[in-house]
Amino acid sequence: MILSARSLSVARGRVMAVSEVSLSVARGEALGVFGPSGAGKSTLLSALAGQVRARGEVWLDGADVSRLPTERRVQRGLGYVPQGPSVLFDLSARDNLATVLGLARLRADPRALLDEVGLSSRADVPARELSGGERRRLELARALALRPAVLLCDEPFAGLGPRDLEVARAVLAARVRDGLALLVTDHRVAEALALCDRALLMVDGRAVVERPRDDFSSAPEVCDRYLVDAARAPQDPPAARALDIGGESG
Repeated sequence: MILSARSLSVARGRVMAVSEVSLSVARGEALGVFGPSGAGKSTLLSALAGQVRARGEVWLDGADVSRLPTERRVQRGLGYVPQGPSVLFDLSARDNLATVLGLARLRADPRALLDEVGLSSRADVPARELSGGERRRLELARALALRPAVLLCDEPFAGLGPRDLEVARAVLAARVRDGLALLVTDHRVAEALALCDRALLMVDGRAVVERPRDDFSSAPEVCDRYLVDAARAPQDPPAARALDIGGESG
């Protein structure tokens, strides 16, 4: 396995945001992490990325990176697309990529990356003038520019329209076919699950069940502890009943 976590735990005061979670993902494989808001999904990805202090172990390509900061994990092949904005708003799309490549001392053509995410025609547009979906695609390109072996994606499809969603999904699917290990969490379960080989359900900070993609939505634990409750929530849209669960990440 290229990435694995063993008994990973994160405390938020007296509350265990993530409690004893173990997982693994191989090259060319995609693992989805799903669950209700506040389940600990984003915190789990932050812990894997080295953004928050955690107990337990994180192994990356055979090395224990549990005590390494984010920068060192990135150098070892970890990519991370956080839930919040990460673009440089004052720079153009092209310069956003050039800056990332320069800091990492990598030689690559920003035009190829922009073309991959469908932003070639927007190369000289400042990031602040891009649409929300375009910025999300640029954030994906920034992460891929570092040539990660593993990519953590937190809510990559949030707020995307049909065109942006189609491009983002196609890019991630192609990279996984080429050997990228992907770990993704998103409230748009149907769209994210379609990318995955396996899926993990988190509830109250714990990993409740893991299943192959085709068995995940029918697993009793998933139906009883996630999909049914989410679909019944009055604030959720009708699409929730089709595995498109709205709400904030957690």
